[in-house]
Amino acid sequence: MKNFKFTSESVTEGHPDKICDQIADAILDAMIEKDPNSRVAVEALTTTGLIIVAGEVTTQCYIDIPAVVRKTLKDIGYTDPEFGIDSSDCGVLVSIHEQSKNISVGVTQTATHEQGAGDQGMMFGFACRETPQLMPLPIMLAHGITMKMAEVRKKNILDWVRPDGKSQVTVEYEDGKPKRVDAVVVAIHHNPKITREQIKKEVIENIIKPVCGKWIDDKTSFYVNETGVFAVGGPEADTGVTGRKIIVDTYGGYSRHGGGCFSGKDPSKVDRSATYAARYIAKNIVASGLADKCEVQLAYSIGVAKPVSVYLDTFGTAKIPEEKISELVGKHFPLKPAQIIEELKLKRPIYKKTAAYGHFGREDPEFTWEKTDKAELLRKEAGI
Repeated sequence: MKNFKFTSESVTEGHPDKICDQIADAILDAMIEKDPNSRVAVEALTTTGLIIVAGEVTTQCYIDIPAVVRKTLKDIGYTDPEFGIDSSDCGVLVSIHEQSKNISVGVTQTATHEQGAGDQGMMFGFACRETPQLMPLPIMLAHGITMKMAEVRKKNILDWVRPDGKSQVTVEYEDGKPKRVDAVVVAIHHNPKITREQIKKEVIENIIKPVCGKWIDDKTSFYVNETGVFAVGGPEADTGVTGRKIIVDTYGGYSRHGGGCFSGKDPSKVDRSATYAARYIAKNIVASGLADKCEVQLAYSIGVAKPVSVYLDTFGTAKIPEEKISELVGKHFPLKPAQIIEELKLKRPIYKKTAAYGHFGREDPEFTWEKTDKAELLRKEAGI
């Protein structure tokens, strides 16, 4: 179908699920900073006035987890009980134990066994030419809106904005290419003293238009706080859990997803590292000009280093046979867990930043999987 409308959503860093993702990754960062070989599988749950942290960890360091939790909440902006949770006086419960030795034996590298995958599963990566970041336009605009919501709050440009919020953007496509934004949905957490009329006006002028710009026309529909009020937000309004925003974290539903979340997992977990590798591969293929759109699937068995399958689809946009592209992937890209970790420098405390506004399409230097450093090599070997 060449003419269609496609919708993607994003959530702010103050959304309850994203609070939990950031807490999990902040704990991971704290452990990796002190012990880069830490094995971490941590999750969080939040509700009114409470954070619960649970998981499995093997590390040589000590981390003050309640302190990490409180700092993360403060950084997000939860500094007032009226916002749904307060960093200074919320309850923090911690239940963490050692990683299963049954898992560790398959993952730990020895003289006779190379590092295997931390779990079974399939992971997807994607890239396309819709944006300079080689990402689908709907998710990039949705993330842009939620990032702008945080910016106007933190810079006090709109002093009534509170941390929680969501966005949703519908893009109309013509002949398979983005043509215009058909609809924008925003739910923004606010001071109860502000009127809905003022909220809608200021959101459109200060948040939506600066982000969507040229994609908006006189037929674009705007839906802002359609229930009429969003004064009660954060964990008071909605229980949050790590790993519940996997589509927000990736491609906004535009590409397939293997089902595993990222946050709170060290890079020995291929849910995280292999998904980053798949994006790295897909992005370099598109950046090289070998295809205009590319999806890569990697699949693994727990305890085994070599992927059980590598699949590539260019949706009919390849400039050379897909079989040749697959050969180049096997030749030039890391596919085993230890290779991926080394190539993308994943044993660093870089993860809290990934836990809000998407893991892909970001230009921060820490996001090594966004590099296109192999594009020229691929182009040269493909002879295009």
